[in-house]
Amino acid sequence: MFNYISRSYQAAVIHNSIHQAAPRRHHKKRNGANMTKSELIDRLCMRYPQLRSQDVEETVKLIIEKICQSLEKGDRVEIRGFGSFSLHYREARTGRNPKTGESVEVPAKSIPYFRAGKELRERVDENDA
Repeated sequence: MFNYISRSYQAAVIHNSIHQAAPRRHHKKRNGANMTKSELIDRLCMRYPQLRSQDVEETVKLIIEKICQSLEKGDRVEIRGFGSFSLHYREARTGRNPKTGESVEVPAKSIPYFRAGKELRERVDENDA
């Protein structure tokens, strides 16, 4: 995929770009406050014109895929300074159909969970002030 630069450099480029390219989110939704995967790829391509857009796209997709694969196996993924991805287990329970009021058995399941790291929280708080 990247024949001309090392994998550690690629990871550093993506890591730094995610931190700098991440949108500032507030509790209230604003227009343009969300960033899609394709917008992230476009920003990375603009910021690092020496990288081919295909390579940037493959790298972003690869990182997301590796995170998903780790969560599927039940592993925790930690990206220092950014945050960690883990699974939260939800017990089976009895719920209610809101339309009919009928009882419904909801099976146990695992929910993906993201916890922002200290550095990311501080950067977000710094920008809110």
